[in-house]
Amino acid sequence: MNTIDRKAAISAYKERKAPTGIYLIRFAPTGQAWVGRAGDLDKIQNRIWFTLQHGSHVNKSLQAAWNSNRAEDFALERLEEIDKELTGYLRDRTLKDRLIHWAFELGAETV
Repeated sequence: MNTIDRKAAISAYKERKAPTGIYLIRFAPTGQAWVGRAGDLDKIQNRIWFTLQHGSHVNKSLQAAWNSNRAEDFALERLEEIDKELTGYLRDRTLKDRLIHWAFELGAETV
């Protein structure tokens, strides 16, 4: 890849609109669930799995379930994407409201 192509690829990556929304982590054997919000749904699983593998996730019940079980028993699902045009306060407020909705709807803990 030459310099011009590389710069164009970097620029395109920076300009992309990341999918923002609500996700669910489900522990298959028990059905236990956790919901969270993310500014980039494409990358959230990698970040969460990394913190869980290193024992540093902030949600203690999720970390405890991870520590005492197999990683293969956990799955991350996208529940909802919010409008890409929302920014700032409206985006944050919408994410917070939808997180509360999904936590209540699924009887799940928030992450």
